[in-house]
Amino acid sequence: MDVWLFGYGSLIWRPDIPFLERRVARAHGWVRRFWQGSHDHRGVPHAPGRVVTLVPESGAVCEGMAYRIEAAVMADTFSQLDHREKNGYERHDLDLAFRDGSRADGVVYIAARGNHAFLGPAPQAEMIDQIRRSAGPSGANADYLLELARALREHRIEDHHVFELERALLEPS
Repeated sequence: MDVWLFGYGSLIWRPDIPFLERRVARAHGWVRRFWQGSHDHRGVPHAPGRVVTLVPESGAVCEGMAYRIEAAVMADTFSQLDHREKNGYERHDLDLAFRDGSRADGVVYIAARGNHAFLGPAPQAEMIDQIRRSAGPSGANADYLLELARALREHRIEDHHVFELERALLEPS
C-alpha cells in the first residue's frame, strides 16, 4: 500500500525522493516553527542553524506538501529520509486533509521538544542573527529560509511565522 509523506520544510522545494504524486495538504493541530537546531545541514555542531519543525497548537493548521510514495520503494525511501532527518526528527503518523476535501493517513518527521537539537522559541532578532550567520554542508541557513518562503508562495501557502522571519532577514542589518 502506498503511503503519503507530509513535508513542511525543505521537503517542499527539495524532496529528493521518488514519488508518484504530490499535493498541497493540511495538518490540523500543528504550526511550523524555526525552533529546531541544524548541526548537520544548515549549521555545524558548534554553531547550529535554525530549521523548521512542527509544534502542536490547538486549532492551528499547517499547510505543506504531501508526496505519495509507492509501496515498492517505501523502505528505501524511508531509510534515506531517516538519514536526512537524523538530527532530532522522528517519524509520526498524521491525518492529512487535501484542498479538495479528501483525507488520507500520512507520515511526517517531527523534531519534538526535548530532542538533543531542539532550540525552541527565541526573540525574532536572535533567530534572524543565528540564521544570518549559520551555514553547513547543505548551504547557508538564510538560503533555507528564503527557499522555504519562496516555495510556500509558489503553492499559495500562508505562514505568518516564516514570512515575518523572511522580512526581518531581508531588512538591512
